[in-house]
Amino acid sequence: MKKFLALYLGTESALEQSGWKAMDEKKQKERQQAGIEAWMKWGTINQAAIVDNGAPLGKTKRTSPQGIENVKNNITGFVVVEAESHEAAAKLFVGHPHFMIFPGDSVEVMECLPLPAM
Repeated sequence: MKKFLALYLGTESALEQSGWKAMDEKKQKERQQAGIEAWMKWGTINQAAIVDNGAPLGKTKRTSPQGIENVKNNITGFVVVEAESHEAAAKLFVGHPHFMIFPGDSVEVMECLPLPAM
């Protein structure tokens, strides 16, 4: 089995299109509860494929030759899964609550490649 890193992405445009900000607090809480329940169900259904449950992610700092700076990106969380192929790994996220219930944009899936022998 191959390992894959899946990144949950959230953009301002996805947030706007979802109407999340226009919902009253009660509606947001109801939607959030439904999303959490659906996410937990997704996790149970795909339990055998999940290597690392990952987590939501906070603010970003970039370290480069120019130093350390605060930056913003679209990555909101991650999970690591195992699958027979890249396509099979991507299919795990079809209809995912991240973008079906929550105002997330998409999930990007990439293979974790082995380190080259030294």
